[in-house]
Amino acid sequence: MRNCVVVFAALFALIAAPALAADYRQAPGSTLAFAGKYQDEVFVGRFPGFVTTLTFDPAQLAAARLEVTIPLATATTANPDYDSELRGAAFLDSARFPQARYTASRFRSLGGNRYAADGTLALHGIERPVTLTFTWTAGARPVLAGQATVRRLDFDVGGGDWADTDLIPNEIAISTRVVLQPR
Repeated sequence: MRNCVVVFAALFALIAAPALAADYRQAPGSTLAFAGKYQDEVFVGRFPGFVTTLTFDPAQLAAARLEVTIPLATATTANPDYDSELRGAAFLDSARFPQARYTASRFRSLGGNRYAADGTLALHGIERPVTLTFTWTAGARPVLAGQATVRRLDFDVGGGDWADTDLIPNEIAISTRVVLQPR
């Protein structure tokens, strides 16, 4: 009889225990890109050195956490003239501010496999709220594919002579496709 009580107690503990969100890290094949315009000509770039960690389960959004570290010196548009200026003091100033960081701990369902992560972007020593909307594709190697808009002047990126939004609009589009694997 005592063994039955122990077995039932163990089963009840398993049933009553909350499901834990899965922990993931970024896998190869992931991308973090940005796009904007310079004198009405579209430019696209990427941050190949970014690192993502994620705790996520669509059924446990309150436990979700996202952290992205972005080494600013890795920014590239594949145009050497743009890249030099982009990484320099007038824009990303990667010598003074070597990395940006995005962290989110508030997640919302938008229906279907669409979600929003309300987080904070720390860039140039300034922190501002940024919402990442994304789709979640579950599987052995889940994929988070998302978009956000960053207002560059809110972070003093491209200030001074470059603050003219007729030359470079204030809104910079961010897109990401993060392939994940268990941590």
